[in-house]
Amino acid sequence: MAEPILVVEALADWGGSESPARLVDADDYLTDPLYAKGDYHVINLCRGYRYQSVGYYCSLLAEARGHRVTPSVSAVLDLSRKALYGAELPLLASAIQRLPATARTQTQSSQKLRIYFGQCEDPAWADFARRVFESFAVPLLEVELRLGVGLPSVVALRPLSPRTLQPEQRVFMQRALAAHLVRGWRRAKLKRRYRYDLAILVNPAETQPPSDMSALRRFARAGRQTGLAVEFIQARDFGRLAEFDALFIRETTRMNHHSYRFARRAEKLGLVVMDDPSSILRCTNKVYLAELLAANGIAAPKTCIFGAAEVDDLARLLGFPMVLKVPEGAFSKGVFKADNNADLKRLAAQLLEDSELALAQEFMPTEFDWRIGVLNGQPLYACQYLMAGKHWQIVQHAEDGRFTEGDSRTYAIEDVPSNVIKIAVRAANLIGNGLYGVDIKPTVTGPKVIEINDNPSIDANIEDAVLGPQLYLTIMQEFLRRLETRGSG
Repeated sequence: MAEPILVVEALADWGGSESPARLVDADDYLTDPLYAKGDYHVINLCRGYRYQSVGYYCSLLAEARGHRVTPSVSAVLDLSRKALYGAELPLLASAIQRLPATARTQTQSSQKLRIYFGQCEDPAWADFARRVFESFAVPLLEVELRLGVGLPSVVALRPLSPRTLQPEQRVFMQRALAAHLVRGWRRAKLKRRYRYDLAILVNPAETQPPSDMSALRRFARAGRQTGLAVEFIQARDFGRLAEFDALFIRETTRMNHHSYRFARRAEKLGLVVMDDPSSILRCTNKVYLAELLAANGIAAPKTCIFGAAEVDDLARLLGFPMVLKVPEGAFSKGVFKADNNADLKRLAAQLLEDSELALAQEFMPTEFDWRIGVLNGQPLYACQYLMAGKHWQIVQHAEDGRFTEGDSRTYAIEDVPSNVIKIAVRAANLIGNGLYGVDIKPTVTGPKVIEINDNPSIDANIEDAVLGPQLYLTIMQEFLRRLETRGSG
């Protein structure tokens, strides 16, 4: 596994204490061929990162050499101008609002907070410090805050050098670094050497995750067989993305959610990503999908995109019953059936409270929905998801948060009607070349696409019931293929 090294402009910048990782002079790192050939995780602690400085070139050459580096060149460039990092500041300001009142209501109008590898000396600001490191992944940062009267805000961000720290600050920084190294390089205990590092993003608290624990273990086993060192990560590991070569998201994706931020940051860092941010953007919004399918002539249920002014027209256009959907939703959440005009008025008002637009579709009852898994433009697996008992959806959600699911049947691709496979692949290709699950209604007039999922369910003994371990191997082999061909033009 990659060896962590601490790159400093002068060894004296570190101070006289023992280092938890090898100290390397920046000039040596830039010019010594030894460092061009090794496998390193570079923690760049240079005195600054301005454009074309020594610190800038250390991060730049680290990326060119294929080393993992903190901070990345994109982070360095983002910090060079407030116009670039300013988009993150409102999110950080909102994080301040969640702090205890004693931390937010300081008497002074401004405060400078020093953050060392996601930690700070004041425990009240610990969550905020972690959030800053997740957003920027810069080892040492000074955050200038405006507190006191009015809404708190982040005024500026400035990278720090170890040589600017006071002795007690240096001691805290070294402890934070040591903790970061322990978290970041646990994989070094593995005896086998792997070609690439794959992070799988999961949420253990999720009630309906895209993959159950048995499936996740099968993904990890397939990854190792393929030559990938697999580690499961969670939302708190955002600042560690630079340690990996690829990211596989196995947590339900949403916009304005850390799953999308993980995908965006991983893409910026040059990782191979599934789901990629473009696919998340396109698939999670049903309004976008409806327009995309219609514009490309993909057969789908009759659909109306509506706002408050169009509600009165829906009964005439679709009749009753009809299905109403929130723009973003997963696992049948946010999907409702209106049986009459009173239902329509009530549900439409509910949906339009949080969004300017919502979706209405003709009601199309079927015994089951097809789900065709498509990977890189090729059909991978096929399932029939049956409706939940005495319900019109495959998942029935209760008001108390509980849910019941219908049964499923898995088929070999060659046993699925060819028109179902054809429309599934055609629809998936409109999104990209990732891993998708295309939901299809079988009707007397032919298959109709309901939606395209960027994060399809793959559970043990369901989606893998036909292919078995080969399903997981195929997905891991696609990661390996992309890792080996990235940068090849």
